[in-house]
Amino acid sequence: MAKLNIVLLEPEIPANTGNIGRTCCATGTKLHLIEPMGFRINEKSLKRAGMDYWKDLEWYLYDDYEDFLAKNPDSIGRTYYATTKAHKTYADAEFKPGDYIMFGKESTGIPEEILVENEDKCIRIPMREEYRSLNLSNSVAIIAYEAMRQNQFKSLEEYGELHRLKWDK
Repeated sequence: MAKLNIVLLEPEIPANTGNIGRTCCATGTKLHLIEPMGFRINEKSLKRAGMDYWKDLEWYLYDDYEDFLAKNPDSIGRTYYATTKAHKTYADAEFKPGDYIMFGKESTGIPEEILVENEDKCIRIPMREEYRSLNLSNSVAIIAYEAMRQNQFKSLEEYGELHRLKWDK
């Protein structure tokens, strides 16, 4: 089954990106990072947030948005754009294996020109109107797990195992 793709367009905060890398490892998702970024890829805070999972992460780095598109022609028409400006919610999307979900930088999101060109693929997370947005890593986790749910959590662990304590017997 094709892997889901998380795309971060110009991320600014290394701890968010580290946390997102950890989520990608847990879900078997690819991570695409588009420069310029607000940090260097070898920063300690990035690695600390990603814990020891970063070594297992399948990730790619691009010079800019055009470089990403050129190297991922299959993303055209298969990318959802997470934005607070969307008319549809992430629950309205029909995620398929191999789809891409793009998130913009923490301070300004995805540029308006990209959103306007792809309005039918823009999705949002509902929230109270007096709040601007959720934390980027939380937003990625919410939408990534919805995409995984829609695909029956394929390739993820199906069952947990509860260990009964002695005094529960």
